[in-house]
Amino acid sequence: MPEYTVTELSLRLKRSIEESFGWVRVRGEISGFKRAASGHLYFSLKDADSVLDGVCWKGSAARLGVKPEDGMEVICSGKLTSYPGRSKYQMVVERMELAGLGALMALLEQRKQKLAAEGLFAPERKRPLPYLPRVIGVVTSPTGAVIRDILHRLADRFPTHVLVWPVLVQGEGAAEQVAKAIRGFNALPEGGAVPRPDLLIVARGGGSLEDLMAFNEEVVVRAAAASDIPLISAVGHETDTTLIDFASDRRAPTPTAAAEMAVPVRLDLVTDVAGLDERLRRGMTRLAQEKRRHLDSLGRGLRGPREQLDMARQRFDDLSDRLRHALRVGVASQRARMETAMARLRPALLKREVVDYGRRLKDADARLLRAIRQRQADATQRLSQPAKLLESLSYRNVLARGFAVVYGADGRALNSAAAMAPGAAVAIEMQDGRRDAQIVGGAAPSPKRSSPATKPVKQESLF
Repeated sequence: MPEYTVTELSLRLKRSIEESFGWVRVRGEISGFKRAASGHLYFSLKDADSVLDGVCWKGSAARLGVKPEDGMEVICSGKLTSYPGRSKYQMVVERMELAGLGALMALLEQRKQKLAAEGLFAPERKRPLPYLPRVIGVVTSPTGAVIRDILHRLADRFPTHVLVWPVLVQGEGAAEQVAKAIRGFNALPEGGAVPRPDLLIVARGGGSLEDLMAFNEEVVVRAAAASDIPLISAVGHETDTTLIDFASDRRAPTPTAAAEMAVPVRLDLVTDVAGLDERLRRGMTRLAQEKRRHLDSLGRGLRGPREQLDMARQRFDDLSDRLRHALRVGVASQRARMETAMARLRPALLKREVVDYGRRLKDADARLLRAIRQRQADATQRLSQPAKLLESLSYRNVLARGFAVVYGADGRALNSAAAMAPGAAVAIEMQDGRRDAQIVGGAAPSPKRSSPATKPVKQESLF
């Protein structure tokens, strides 16, 4: 029996597996999916009982018809080989497709429910499209028939400025490019070097459900829902429906229909404006005619200037006659009233009234004089009472009873014998005048008095 090294045995097994299974199709559920930094894809295919490792190199990964995810049931085409470094066999995947339409529809329905629960498809998020967009941004493939159809339809209806953001519309990386284009148009500043679109169209031609999968990816749906610029989705034919249709502001059945939604027909607008202009002209003409007829009818009801002056002149004459008559009547009436008043003014009557008024004036003068004298007497009496009261309170009344007031050299009254030193000059005021004096000798002691049975009342000083 020959002897093999481990490497030799591993290589012979590798060749044997590759020769026996040069091309196979394997159906299974993706598990443990991972995208390496190099761009290679690593995952496992499993069924109820077994697991098969799979790898998809970077070049093949870019051409896959679907985007692998865990739990997705797929049919992989490729070849079996072994990995000597780990003594494991694996499948090198060249192509990948979903296991069936039912599985794909179930996946899309699950994704649709998830995004709808987040409110991305809510009707209140839909915005109206601008009526006449100045700039339209188109996200599509630059080489397909879609962009030509859109440009041709826009040129026929209403030529406008179109910006095209070229993207892949299927295959690996298509979803990321579409989402990036939508975000890129929204990021353009107002008034920048590149004009910011007023409307976006995301378009792609028809194809199978697998071909349209890029427009069912979450990254595209979320970018469309987050767009600040109104967006029309035009993916596939009329019967095709993708998830971006639910997130966009308007769905068009075809790219050509999207162009028709984006702009009105210029010739129709020109025709409408011309029709409105003609209606305006007719209306203004009819209004002017009606105003002229109305003015003419009003003019017929007016009198001419000469007739107006004749009537005014006649009224002036009439009022002048009435004024002269009124003046004559007024003067006569006033003269009659004056004569009546003059008849009442007889000299004897006036004399009696003058005498009567003179007598009444003398009586009033006498009453006034008596009242003045009485008021003077009353006032004199009221004024004399406080003077008498003050006089009764004067210390001079005390002097009249034999008392005297002694003043010191400073002119102040002295109320104590101790305040008068021997030889001091004093002034003594009595009832009839003052006399200067000089103190001789010391103060004599006060005579002792027998204590009365009752305490005498203390007499206050007058000064």
